Amino acid sequence: MSIQETLQDSKLQLAIYTATGRLMDHRANAISPELLPRYQEMRQHAHDLKKHTIENLDHYMEEFEKNVIAHGGKVVFCKDATEVSDFILRLAKERGAHLFVKSKSMTSEEIDLNERMEHHGLEPVETDLGEYIIQLAHQKPYHIVAPALHMTRFQVADLFTEKLGVPREEVIEEQTMIARRVLREKFLAADIGITGANFLVADSGAVVVVENEGNARLTSSAPKIHIAVAGMEKLIPRAQDLAVMLGLLGRSATGQALTSYTSILSGPKRPGEVDGPEEFYVVLLDAGRTKLLEDPEKRESLYCIRCGACLNHCPVYRKIGGHNYPWVYSGPIGKILAPQFKGLMADPWLPFASSLCGVCAEVCPVKIDIPRVLLQLRSEITEEKQRTNQGGLERLAFKAFAWAMRRPWIYEWGGMMGAGLLGNGGRWISELPIAPGPVKAWLSQRHLPAPAVRSFREQWRARRTK
Repeated sequence: MSIQETLQDSKLQLAIYTATGRLMDHRANAISPELLPRYQEMRQHAHDLKKHTIENLDHYMEEFEKNVIAHGGKVVFCKDATEVSDFILRLAKERGAHLFVKSKSMTSEEIDLNERMEHHGLEPVETDLGEYIIQLAHQKPYHIVAPALHMTRFQVADLFTEKLGVPREEVIEEQTMIARRVLREKFLAADIGITGANFLVADSGAVVVVENEGNARLTSSAPKIHIAVAGMEKLIPRAQDLAVMLGLLGRSATGQALTSYTSILSGPKRPGEVDGPEEFYVVLLDAGRTKLLEDPEKRESLYCIRCGACLNHCPVYRKIGGHNYPWVYSGPIGKILAPQFKGLMADPWLPFASSLCGVCAEVCPVKIDIPRVLLQLRSEITEEKQRTNQGGLERLAFKAFAWAMRRPWIYEWGGMMGAGLLGNGGRWISELPIAPGPVKAWLSQRHLPAPAVRSFREQWRARRTK
């Protein structure tokens, strides 16, 4: 669905605004001064913690690997998506594995893991309800935290009937039971479980997974093999650091002091233990992260803890929705991650799709200065366009603007003309069949404020003559 189609779909617009608005309200209540007077102090602590970790990532990666091995697990370093899939495919072949259950993981979405596995005849099954729905629909996540935010219960009813062959059911609780019955059989039959990781604790070699449905616990404990796929930036130094990080993550994402389930996993099951996997692997993914580390100005992008708060508050995301972003990461954080991971000129429009209102920085629990990074990316894109002789019309327009601004009489005359043309907020321009494309598109979603009866210059001259 295109941006224009999203804007014109009133039901979808209502779904986006309702869901994000609810998450915004929950967050606001959870961090209120009455309930959490130390909120800003916690944000600064988390920012400093992530900054320290990212700047010393090599040290903490070595410490993490040593402690995972000490608990009977293995760490696999992968430079890109191909190496991740090659490792999993090789392991599946060696163990005779076919069925995989997966808990929610944006990192696995990032590397198209499901598609790669299906291409080789394996069956990956998402077990988070939202992820399961979009897997059945063959879609990418609409939101970092709420992947099926855009779908109504009626659409889910149609989807379940089509894909699962069950009678049409519109009651949400009954839909959940339908998914639960199907997924329970998958859990029992699965050969390998794949999770992501919200945090990786260096001093204990632990993988921390937070969730609200319990599916991640089954994914990591029911199959004989557990694989955790995580970006290397998920590392934190100590177990004590979890207190502030978990407190911020739940409140920022869903408004919960803590999510329903917080699992701290450290290796395969020990002798005498009944539950848990027999093999435990942690896949640490690079995929552009070490390249980003080289840039001291923009590497704070790696501080992100995937809470989704910036999406919920972003006026652009709330209008165009998640599927109009070119990659799995949408919203403000997607605008700074995608160009740095996928290539600056892959989607050069992306960093410009922002009002720079700054609300994303205000709500970020780890204080990433997203607007500053956006401006840096915009500057780099403009420089690249100039270097490759692109954007000539835009440069010409700015030269003309600069010429006019240096000539007061031109500026004043232009202001008078503009006031006359935009007297009704520019509505007539958007209604013209031959209106300039970009101008017409821009005015189709907003109206300009009516100009003042008298310009500032006119008022200033009148004041001086009194």
